[in-house]
Amino acid sequence: MRFEEYVAQRRTALCRFAGVLSGDPALADEIVADVLGIAYERWERIGRVENPHAYVRRMIVNEYLGWRRRAMRTAVRSDVGDLLAPARDHAEAHAEHSELVDELRRLPAKQRAALVLRYYEGLPFDEIARMLGTGENAVRSNVSRALKKLRVELAPEGEPARFPVAVEEGAR
Repeated sequence: MRFEEYVAQRRTALCRFAGVLSGDPALADEIVADVLGIAYERWERIGRVENPHAYVRRMIVNEYLGWRRRAMRTAVRSDVGDLLAPARDHAEAHAEHSELVDELRRLPAKQRAALVLRYYEGLPFDEIARMLGTGENAVRSNVSRALKKLRVELAPEGEPARFPVAVEEGAR
């Protein structure tokens, strides 16, 4: 198969694959363009492999991972806040913060302490257990119960809460 034929047949599939991988259509197009440029230069060898499409998909994965590593190394980080959340309306952010603080105040003291130490301070469960004078399982239980309560109280009817879910995913 000639390179031009391959691109005509598979470019859309490659773009979809890169889009799912990166989550950004513009970045996906850039990755595919870069990979196809490299593949064009090496097509004599790539075209002879048993499954050239699998080979090119692997090249896309490698390019995406390399792009992520380069971006992490070269990105200028003047403000950590820019990394934590997209820019939002200040009033909305303040209202959400106030609502969260109010809900945290309603939690029992151990649950509140466990949440703050885990997600605000970023401490591991064993260190939190030492600080609170309890076992690790008790800390895990307190965190789980507090997050469950926040999900129920913060979520509008029929919708999942945003804060606890995002915190849980970020902590893993």
